[in-house]
Amino acid sequence: MLNSPLIRSTTDAITEYFQQDDTLPLPQLRRLGLIYSSYRFVVSLFFMLMVYVTLSADTSSLLPSLLQQTALSFYVLLSLILLGLFLVVPKQPRRQLALGLALDVIILSLLLYTNGAPDLQLTMLYMVVVAASFMLLHSSQALIITLLAIILVIYQQFFYAIASSMSLTNLGDALLMSASFLVVGFLSWSISQRLVQVEKVAASQAKEVARLNVINEEVISQMVNGVIVIDREHVVLANLAAYELLSIKRRAARSTAAKLEVSKNGVSERLSCDNALLFEFQHQLSTQHAQLFYVCLNTQAGQSRTFIYKLPEQANVSVIGKVRVQIIPLKDNSKLIMLEDLRREQAGAQQLKLASLGQLTASIAHEVRNPLAAISQASQLLMEDSAIAQTLSDDSATDENNKSYKVDKADANYELHAMIFEQTKRVNRIIENILKLSRQQIPNQQTIVLNDWMPLFVDNYFKEHDVFLRVQDKPVISFDTNQLEQVLINLINNGLRHGGYAHPHTYVEIEIYCIKNDVIIDVLDNGAGVASSDLEYLFDPFFTTDKSGTGLGLYLSQAFCEANQARLLYIPDYRKTCFRLIAPIVSTA
Repeated sequence: MLNSPLIRSTTDAITEYFQQDDTLPLPQLRRLGLIYSSYRFVVSLFFMLMVYVTLSADTSSLLPSLLQQTALSFYVLLSLILLGLFLVVPKQPRRQLALGLALDVIILSLLLYTNGAPDLQLTMLYMVVVAASFMLLHSSQALIITLLAIILVIYQQFFYAIASSMSLTNLGDALLMSASFLVVGFLSWSISQRLVQVEKVAASQAKEVARLNVINEEVISQMVNGVIVIDREHVVLANLAAYELLSIKRRAARSTAAKLEVSKNGVSERLSCDNALLFEFQHQLSTQHAQLFYVCLNTQAGQSRTFIYKLPEQANVSVIGKVRVQIIPLKDNSKLIMLEDLRREQAGAQQLKLASLGQLTASIAHEVRNPLAAISQASQLLMEDSAIAQTLSDDSATDENNKSYKVDKADANYELHAMIFEQTKRVNRIIENILKLSRQQIPNQQTIVLNDWMPLFVDNYFKEHDVFLRVQDKPVISFDTNQLEQVLINLINNGLRHGGYAHPHTYVEIEIYCIKNDVIIDVLDNGAGVASSDLEYLFDPFFTTDKSGTGLGLYLSQAFCEANQARLLYIPDYRKTCFRLIAPIVSTA
């Protein structure tokens, strides 16, 4: 009957249908498999104990048969072995579970055989085995185990019926129980498929959330503005721009690409690393920027605040001097702190100023230069006439007194004409500087190795002067070479001039070194320095204390530095007169 074509075709159809299933992921399979292995061991012990408890309670009961004792002892031993293997050996968990489930079917069939008649308890245990097989194994494997259970149950009942001359009613009960196995298996398979689909959706959503978190981290880390999040007086987020804007040293951390490849076992390690970085950031923030940290912590909940924060003196070696701080309250008393570099606003204002200056110079260039050229040419002609008149007077004068008078008059006219010519040159130089400033283009930044570039620069422009160069480390910056030359020429000439240019022992020192992520170029001289009353106007256009100066040298120098993302400062509390150029270091890796 079991080998009929109808049963075979039905079995093949069911097998083909069940082969389209999905299985649980390995971590969840191991967790459920461990639970079932523990359940098997507990059930085997329970059977063994119940047999002897029943004997001790009822002395009239017969001793268990040798087959029953052997089956129960074997079941307990194998359950313990399978549980230990499942714990110790993580490989091929489905094969281990399939072997254990097949063993459950065989042992339960032996116990059912020793019992003789159908037993409700054993029937329920069959149901558990069938349901577990469809949840833990592939459907084809589960179907094989279910068919094995059906065959053993039907065969055992049929054999017992023939041997004991019993009615075939028990065989019908066995067939009904076998049908129940198939129904339970199908229902368990359907439930397991639902669970697998839910698990897949949850895993997909978790993966998408993790991907979005990584994208958010990358976006925040690449933002130009600094971002700090403080929750319950603890910093929980700080991007790279916050480190740079506040001149806080950051330890090397793994990149985002490395974070994407981290396994589940390494999540806690990454979190601990991030927490250590945030703890160090908060420590440096509270020590180097105590005032800013105090204001952020004490801003009341629900209150937004915006102010300009000036970096303290110990952080003044940074390219950034001032930042705009915006405190935005979030939920649960947490705060979002946005840091904005004011250099962009300054650069925008500088561009507007240059645009206005360009329009002005374009309109006055022709109006001023044409009459200026005529004045310059006329002064040169008058100087030539004075020189000719002086020569003629020297050759033709006979009277000694008349000769002396003509020579003095010619010399006086020559000096006046020379003075006019020199002033026209000065006015022309001012116009050229203004035109140069207004026609600034985007700087052509190049990588400059200062160890190699600076000695050549000093040798080309200041070979005849005492300019001493000291370079530490191997600093590399990105700067327009022509603009860097003009900046350094202005600073060195100011040092030579105001440090006593005419004195034979006047000298200028150039010290180049690195602090954190910046390259520092100090131009030092032994002059009297800048008066405290003039510090406010030092980099303003047309401000000068030199009668022969135009007042545009330092202004142009600062404009060139800002165009190259650098900073030019005067350091008043230094051992010498010090102008400091700060440029971001360029990594050569």
